[in-house]
Amino acid sequence: MRKHFIAIAIGATLTAGFMAGCSNTESKAPNAMSVQTQNPLLQVSSLQYQAPDFSIIKDEHFTPALEQGMAEHYQEILVIANNPAAASFDNTIVAMEKSGALLNRASSVFYNLAGSNSNPELRKIQGDMAPKMAAHSDNINLNPALFARIEAIYNNRTNLGLTPEAVRLVEVYHQRFIMAGAKLTDEQKVKIRALNEEQSTLTNEFSQRLLRLTKEIAVVVDSKNELAGLTDSEITSAANDAKVAGHEGKYLINITNTTRQPVLASLENRELRQRIWEASANRGLSGENETASLVSRLAKLRAERATLLGYENWASYRLAPQMAKTPEAVYSMFGSMVPAVVANTEKEAADIQAMIAKTGGKFELAPWDWAFYAEKVRQEKYALDGDSVRPYFEFNRVLEDGVFYTLKELYGVTLKPRPDLPVYHPDVKAYEMFDADGSSMAIFYADYFAREGKRGGAWMSSFVGQSFLEGTKPVVVNVMNIKKAPEGEPTFVSYNEVTTMFHEMGHGTHGMFSKVTYPSLAGTSVSRDFVEFPSTFEEDWAAHPKVLANYAKHYETGKPIPDELLQKLLKSGSFNQGFDTLEYMAAALVDMEWHSLSPDAPLQDVPTFEANALKKHGLNISAVPPRYKSAYFAHAFPGGYSASYYAYMWSEILAADAFAYVQTQGGLNREIGMKYRKTIREVGNSIAPMEAYKNFRGQEPTTEGLLNRRGLNTANK
Repeated sequence: MRKHFIAIAIGATLTAGFMAGCSNTESKAPNAMSVQTQNPLLQVSSLQYQAPDFSIIKDEHFTPALEQGMAEHYQEILVIANNPAAASFDNTIVAMEKSGALLNRASSVFYNLAGSNSNPELRKIQGDMAPKMAAHSDNINLNPALFARIEAIYNNRTNLGLTPEAVRLVEVYHQRFIMAGAKLTDEQKVKIRALNEEQSTLTNEFSQRLLRLTKEIAVVVDSKNELAGLTDSEITSAANDAKVAGHEGKYLINITNTTRQPVLASLENRELRQRIWEASANRGLSGENETASLVSRLAKLRAERATLLGYENWASYRLAPQMAKTPEAVYSMFGSMVPAVVANTEKEAADIQAMIAKTGGKFELAPWDWAFYAEKVRQEKYALDGDSVRPYFEFNRVLEDGVFYTLKELYGVTLKPRPDLPVYHPDVKAYEMFDADGSSMAIFYADYFAREGKRGGAWMSSFVGQSFLEGTKPVVVNVMNIKKAPEGEPTFVSYNEVTTMFHEMGHGTHGMFSKVTYPSLAGTSVSRDFVEFPSTFEEDWAAHPKVLANYAKHYETGKPIPDELLQKLLKSGSFNQGFDTLEYMAAALVDMEWHSLSPDAPLQDVPTFEANALKKHGLNISAVPPRYKSAYFAHAFPGGYSASYYAYMWSEILAADAFAYVQTQGGLNREIGMKYRKTIREVGNSIAPMEAYKNFRGQEPTTEGLLNRRGLNTANK
């Protein structure tokens, strides 16, 4: 039950946050001796820190390695469960922590590549493995002899002389097994196995359809004239994309996995803006790759599973082990913010409508107009021209002089290129992280550029997790979807992409700074509504004057961004925050409403359900749709954030409070950075989240920092 098998299996089968696995497969496993020399996944990599040797790993290696890994893992679990000796921490909990080595190794590589560098063969393997992995998980979680041993240790945990971290591990295991159904009757276990298998199959199908949809809904543009407002580099990229897609002589606008599309801020052609927005917002509602029916069925399946486990609905089940604890706490948090957010959004809408009229428009503000005219309002209000800022955000400088610089200033670490390490795509770069004393800490892969076969969004994952028990150091990857410039030209990033680079490195260092004994407690293995805290905290350093001045330099001259332009950029930071906050809250509340349904509720019509949910919470502003609509809500349906998308804002409360506190301690300096690193980043889940936060901050957080961070605190206006 190793930490990375659990984490990767969750993301891999795209279930709702519980372990995924397979049926008894020992009879199907290939003979290890006959393929050992042919399949590199069947043995520990000889590269530093067991980093995968991508130069010799091939698609055909995954299925035999995964199946043999499941078989070996299951046999190890049976030995533990049927051990005639009395249950002890070492022969049960520690033994489980050490089990599943092959499965962990193979799944960590496979599921990372399935998300970042997929192809038809990998997608087929993923579909084949989904029900097997679900059944494997059930075979472990629902084993009565195994749970009896865990419960015996749990009931006596305070009398065994265990370390606090060991006690924490016992408690985590006990809760995990109960929430997976360990206390169900035999009849109920049969039902939950069926639900788990169907859910894993549907989430995988959702993910595959969504990937196909991304390619299917790309907008083909016939004339260059329609692209007025885009830069020459962007137009060249659109022409190249069209050529690759078989539309030579035309232009292709790819659609990202959010409702709002970045290109809408620049395109002058309103008709084309509408085409692009509608392609984004209406995807998945019909056609061969529709996902709407999967949304309705998954919501019902999850409700049935939650009821079987003794909870009112899926949201109640999911939040029980989180910091929030109950759906009511989430609804209360958002409800307290709705008036301020709506008021700000309505003011922004009025300013944009006025700009439409001022520039000769005779139409009502629509969703596809917001970004374009908001940029004009920004330019007028702050005299900030996006084109004048762009040359100061060259990708490599942002990464090295922004993200890496901040890590050194705060935490004393440096990252050095490792071109000798094999990577899984030419755009991926490998680095080694070193501590202030020169000691090596981790391997880091940077995979920042968009390409076919990569799912949308941005994320961090691990190929190898940290563990003192097993003597392993972290091998971590950050993945994004930045549009790469044509060959020979510099890649510029938007400020939103800048903050996302900082955000994902926050996740990355959460994994790489880990100093925990047990793999199940290491790194990012924390609750959903805590895991986004370290990453969101890291975002704000992107706007810190000292950091910004270090990386915001002209890509040709190297001169720092002029102070006047810098101040305009900083002052514009709270601009459009009503829109940004409302579109996020709308998505989070739609997620909560889907997963608050009872199991006897009928299957829902997706657009109608969304509209009713937004109206219920007072967020039905037509020009500001949810950041993700249900049919392409990858976090909530194929991903592990079902009834948990709220976690970004819950974590942001912690992050904003912590960042404000750090500024009272001198801001960007090693002393406060190391305190934060030691109390938050290094401890993983070995300490309860709020206890860890109070160890750093000295008190629980308040929401004042969040409102200030988003420019929504009316008390300061």
